[in-house]
Amino acid sequence: MTGTGHTLISGLIVATLVGCTAPPPDESGWNEVLLEDRQLKDQFFREAPDTPILLDRRGTLLPLHYYAPDSSYRTPAALEVSPEQPIFNIPTSTGVIRPMQRVGVLEFALRGKPMRLSALAETPVRSIDSLFIMFKDPTNETETYAGGRYLDLPRTASGLYDLDFNRAYNPYCYYNEGYDCPYPPRENWLEESVPAGERLAPGYTGFGAGVIPPPPSEEATQTTRPNALPNQQ
Repeated sequence: MTGTGHTLISGLIVATLVGCTAPPPDESGWNEVLLEDRQLKDQFFREAPDTPILLDRRGTLLPLHYYAPDSSYRTPAALEVSPEQPIFNIPTSTGVIRPMQRVGVLEFALRGKPMRLSALAETPVRSIDSLFIMFKDPTNETETYAGGRYLDLPRTASGLYDLDFNRAYNPYCYYNEGYDCPYPPRENWLEESVPAGERLAPGYTGFGAGVIPPPPSEEATQTTRPNALPNQQ
C-alpha cells in the first residue's frame, strides 16, 4: 500500500473515532470497577508472596497512588494490524536489549486530538491474548515513572478497543530494581500529557522515581523483518 493510501485509511479511522458514529465506552459501573480493581492490586502487592514491592518499601509505596478517575481519558481505539510485523530491539531498565514485535498500531482521539500508539508483543509470538502498550508522556518528568507506563488490552476479534488511560500502570522496576522492564519506543512518546492512571508516590526518591532511560541508539531502535533475526528461541 502506498504512503498516500495508508494516510487516507488512517485518516478515515481517526475521523470515525472522533465522530459521533463511534460507539462510546460503556460507562455503567465504570468508576466503581476501576476503584475496586485498584484496591485489589494494593492487596496483592501487600500480601502476595510474589509481590514486586520489598517489605521495607511497602509503607512508602502502598497504597499505590493514582490520578483521580477521569472518563475523558477513556476512548475507543481501532487497531491497524501491521502487515510486515516488524521487530524492534528495545532497551530495558537493566541495560538488556529485548526484541519485541509490533502487532499493529492503535489509532484513537484523546480529548479531541488524533493519536497513535504501537501495540507490541514479546518474540517469538506464539499467541496473543492481549495487546501490550508502552508509552511515555510529559508527566514522566515529574509525576509518573520516568521510564514510561504500560497498558494491557484484551484482544478483540473486531479490532476495536476500549483504551482507558485510567488503567495505565507503572512497570515493576519502579518498585524493585530486580525487574527488567522495557522502555517505550520513540514512536510511543506522546507529546500531550496524560494525567490519568498510576503516578509516583509523593516524596518518594527511591529506585525508579527518577530513572531516565538511555537515549535510543541506532541499534536499539532499528526494525527488521522477523526472519532476519539470528536464532531467536
